[in-house]
Amino acid sequence: MHHSPRHIRPDTVTAVATGRLGAVLERIEKETAALGEWGSPADYIPLLAGADPRRFGMAVAEPDGTVYGVGDWRTPFSAQSITKVFALALVLSLEGERIWQGVGREPSGNPFNSLVQLEYENGIPRNPFINAGALVVTDRLQTLTGDAAGRIRELLRAESGNPVIDFTPAVAASEAAHGARNAALAHFMASYSNIANPVPDLLAAYFRQCSIEASCADLALAAGFLARRGVRTDGSVLLTPSQAKQVNAIMLTCGTYDAAGDFAYRVGLPGKSGVGGGIIAVVPGVCTLCVWSPGLDRRGNSVAGVAALDRFTTLTGLSVF
Repeated sequence: MHHSPRHIRPDTVTAVATGRLGAVLERIEKETAALGEWGSPADYIPLLAGADPRRFGMAVAEPDGTVYGVGDWRTPFSAQSITKVFALALVLSLEGERIWQGVGREPSGNPFNSLVQLEYENGIPRNPFINAGALVVTDRLQTLTGDAAGRIRELLRAESGNPVIDFTPAVAASEAAHGARNAALAHFMASYSNIANPVPDLLAAYFRQCSIEASCADLALAAGFLARRGVRTDGSVLLTPSQAKQVNAIMLTCGTYDAAGDFAYRVGLPGKSGVGGGIIAVVPGVCTLCVWSPGLDRRGNSVAGVAALDRFTTLTGLSVF
């Protein structure tokens, strides 16, 4: 259950005894197994629809690279919208504040694939984690690097220490075949000159990005820079402390679609969910978490995942509040 630390510069002293974290995870796994309601896997991506909603994995990574896990914590799953966090971090690292000219920082209050707000807000999406906003971020990353999805994969591989993290072409193709709504969002924003790349190229990059598969261990480690005030595993700087704070703040207010208020109330941590059933969460200075269970609630968040993170903050007393 315990993975040895890698050579990385710890920026903070962990506030929780390491042995306790592992014990907390084991308790959460037992309690989660007793859940009465597990939700249903995402059905609009056929390759995700067949997942067993009762599968469960959870990992906690400390700032020095030590990682604990229970259940299916080493099983790769479709990261989906969790990749939006890494796309945003890369764009901020490459050109700072410029991205906020094309996307807001407010909760949307609408479903993640809604067109409604875009119309009366002149093609500027509310935040970078709804689909419209994520398309703007990926478009910018594509312009800056020429390979948005490849750069996200590279970041995940480097930060997790797992060189085999990769795309799942069948999932990307499945999303493309059911991607009319995302195409509509992109074309609509392009009509307001808020998309620079040809829409088909942007959609291909976006679906590729969302098809990345990684495990709870991988994603908990990869998000570690958000707990280390922007410092990467090799000690170099990805984000300034201020930028890391900004990404965490947007995760707290916008990271779980239109359930962010409820997530903040129950869990009290910056988090980002994906319809593959994963959720990453950050305790700044202390640890990063990733939980996976493919059964979703009606807002697209993992039922067991939210319950497990709720228990984690309750049992440890760790939250941003």
